Amino acid sequence: MSAGAPDSDSRLFPARPFVGASIAVIRGDRALLAARANEPMRGVWTLPGGLVEAGESLAEAALRELSEEVGLPAEIVGVLAPTEIILRDEAGRARHHYVVHPHAALWRGGEPVAGPEALGTRWATLAEVATLPTTPGLVDTLREAFARVDAHVDAHPARTGGGEATA
Repeated sequence: MSAGAPDSDSRLFPARPFVGASIAVIRGDRALLAARANEPMRGVWTLPGGLVEAGESLAEAALRELSEEVGLPAEIVGVLAPTEIILRDEAGRARHHYVVHPHAALWRGGEPVAGPEALGTRWATLAEVATLPTTPGLVDTLREAFARVDAHVDAHPARTGGGEATA
């Protein structure tokens, strides 16, 4: 790399957007949230997720991140609309730029345990999420995830156990 050239791997003032994957795990009328342990947006509630590694599919990345961040399994039932997160500095330069591809998933057992990338975890209803500090677009992503999971449960009631609600 030449002197003064931007570092293409830097997450701060990146030379290109970073591709991420996340996962909206649904358990009845609640979704799994994790509080971010790292900047940007430390302490803000979001979906488990992170950057996609070379050679890894978006779904594989979402499931890996779920396992690493909270130690849970899930069954992906659909891909959701991507979310673009661009945080700018005072001069308007892109300080951070992520394109995140969320997935809707069914909870498959266990309780979340926050790993090193999460300050905490919680199961929350859409109404509760609307009152929390969250990453941009999270409520809309969760609305889409609940709709996708509901459609999956309606189409596969024997496989899903009927979408039992739990606290």
